[in-house]
Amino acid sequence: MAIDMLDVARAATAMARRAGAQDAAAVSGRTRGVSVEWRDGKVEKVSEATTRGLSLELYVDGRYAVVSTSDLRAEALERFVGDAVALTRKLAPDPFRALPERALYEGQARVDLQLEDPALAAVTATRRRQAAQAAEEAARAVKGAGAIVSVSTGTGDTLSESWRVHTNGFEGTRRATDFWISAQVSVKDADGRRPEEWDAATGRHLAMNPQPEEVGWRAATRALSRLGARKGASAAMTLVVDARVAGRLFGRLLDPLSGAALQQKRSCLEGKAGLALGSPLLDVADDPLVPRGLGSRLFDGEGLAARRFPVLEKGVLRNYYVDTYYGRKLKAAPTTRGPSNLAWGPGAKGQDQLVREAGEGLLVTGFLGGNSNGTTGDFSLGLQGFRIHGGERAEPVAEMNLSGNHLEFWKRLVAVGDDPYPYSSMRTPTLVFEGAQVAGT
Repeated sequence: MAIDMLDVARAATAMARRAGAQDAAAVSGRTRGVSVEWRDGKVEKVSEATTRGLSLELYVDGRYAVVSTSDLRAEALERFVGDAVALTRKLAPDPFRALPERALYEGQARVDLQLEDPALAAVTATRRRQAAQAAEEAARAVKGAGAIVSVSTGTGDTLSESWRVHTNGFEGTRRATDFWISAQVSVKDADGRRPEEWDAATGRHLAMNPQPEEVGWRAATRALSRLGARKGASAAMTLVVDARVAGRLFGRLLDPLSGAALQQKRSCLEGKAGLALGSPLLDVADDPLVPRGLGSRLFDGEGLAARRFPVLEKGVLRNYYVDTYYGRKLKAAPTTRGPSNLAWGPGAKGQDQLVREAGEGLLVTGFLGGNSNGTTGDFSLGLQGFRIHGGERAEPVAEMNLSGNHLEFWKRLVAVGDDPYPYSSMRTPTLVFEGAQVAGT
């Protein structure tokens, strides 16, 4: 007989109370995922897994612990919770640990976020294999494919379900599907190097993703365009950062916005609320209520009602990502624990036009490795892409490096594209920076 996972969460919180906990928050979950990996003409791996488990936050005599288990039998759960409460009593007290105030649960949006696609039921093993195969065949049909060394493709889908129960009155349920497809292509250069490129897509609904042939074609076209890449000259120049990879750059700015970084003095953005961090074109909101969004939610990881709020408004920092724990430590009102979907202020131009207007510079199509210091704001990222010459994409470049400081770099933003990347919750558009310091030869 199937286990009712909501009942499991309710039972766990009741057991915690009986064992002596003042409060508890339980999250039970179940996930089923299927994937196919295909490499050079044949299936390399097929996997199918269903997992379920319980995570339990315990508040015991001013002490706090998080424990988890996958053994959901009633008798095993009773022992597990009892032992966990006893162990929590051994920990040091933390006066800031408590469940959120009940008022923070209120006002939950009454909208259908359309996170579950009923089309999942019609996806068969044959269909997954055919999609992975079609992506490879399309990659190998691209002009110049004789330089291709290897093609790896994959596809898969997931149904995830979770149930959250708090002893102070919150209950919430979430069901969501994900569908993904990817292709990675390696090619052989004349000097023996083997550059690689990729393409991928992820959507809540199957119909949101492109056809497998398009994914394979784009991956191969990008890989072949890397042939002959060389370092460019060091200079301060205009960068046009492709929407697909701009999230790697902007994500480094998000890190020091967390409540933990602020409270632990690891944030270069501490005390910067209300100040301009970037150009007026840096206009970004956190929007958890986007239908079918990859980061969409009605409530966050603490049960707080999800709401849209500005993060950066015309370059000015408006909000941090602060949960209730760090909110109490910082004496600040909580917003939410972490990002959902990002909503960027609208751009008016496509990437091709932005490249033409740049005239000279670099089109950045990939960031490689690197680091970013959230305390100082200094960052350094390897990059690859193409020289922009006369407003046109020219020869490929590689093994170059972008460095700067976030507190200065984002003021160099001079244009935002009209092309938010749809396969990430970051949803970054093409970004253009002037006077960026790039090192090469």
